Amino acid sequence: MSSDIYRDLRAKAEGQAALQWLLPLIEQSQHELDASRHGDMPRWRAALDRLPPAEPLLDGSAKAPVLGRPVADQGRLKASLMDLHPWRKGPLDVGGQFIDTEWRSDWKWSRLAPHLDLSDRLVLDVGCGNGYYGWRMLGAGADCVVGLDPTLVFVMQWLAARHYSGAVNNFVLPLGIEALPEARRCFDTVFSMGVLYHRKDACGHLRHLFGQVKPGGQLVLETLVLEGNEERELRPQGRYARMRNVWSVPSVPRLQRWLRQAGLPAGRVLDVTPTSETEQRSTEWMTFESLRECLDPEDPCKTVEGHPAPLRACLLVDVPA
Repeated sequence: MSSDIYRDLRAKAEGQAALQWLLPLIEQSQHELDASRHGDMPRWRAALDRLPPAEPLLDGSAKAPVLGRPVADQGRLKASLMDLHPWRKGPLDVGGQFIDTEWRSDWKWSRLAPHLDLSDRLVLDVGCGNGYYGWRMLGAGADCVVGLDPTLVFVMQWLAARHYSGAVNNFVLPLGIEALPEARRCFDTVFSMGVLYHRKDACGHLRHLFGQVKPGGQLVLETLVLEGNEERELRPQGRYARMRNVWSVPSVPRLQRWLRQAGLPAGRVLDVTPTSETEQRSTEWMTFESLRECLDPEDPCKTVEGHPAPLRACLLVDVPA
């Protein structure tokens, strides 16, 4: 593992006055990885150290982004990547090894991409996981993607992918959005996908996102919703689809009201799609329970707790100039 993981991002921030506020967060991120006492960190570091070399390559336009040319020792590569289980966002092609992740994240991207212009944009991806969407954003022309995700194994997966992509402008910091100062207004496009329902204060999260978007920029919001055109909201008591930390699931009209309360326009609804067992499922690369185990076996329109089954909406919010 590189001793200076964020060297390229640091250089970019140092060279642009509007980004110099990122420098303390870069140092915080480097320290978090260097000093982490997570019990799995020695295994993860060893897995990264065992990765076979390969000629760098990035094709972020592919459904499974191609990261590096195929390595000769595929067995060693697969064993090293497997030590970074579970792989949730993808699919990915890392050094010639196809990683069939839990989520078909390319399906979500295909719903969003026709509505986006990321050419030369500085992008913030909140809750980015292993950086999958960052590779796709670069493939769509983004200049630089700064991702945030506090789950350390996902940062390790990003480092494995970066080992093969080479020095490109997709970065994952082991931080949550609460680490960002408010009202910096410096990103052209901000993504928050699969995060809102995990926040106790939904409007506060939206206000924090708003504060990161440049005037004239865009917010891309993807979250669980309830079906229907009435204003309503589910606040699960206990779990939702076996998740402990789902605080609220709004209907789209309620979500749009939250956006207005946060000072944003209501946004355009790009897509509303039920999550299927073919889009989210267990695989060789994510062997834990997945969507199938979270649905009522007698009525797949409901979760095992009796709530409406997962339905997800994508909204695009144009921030006034």
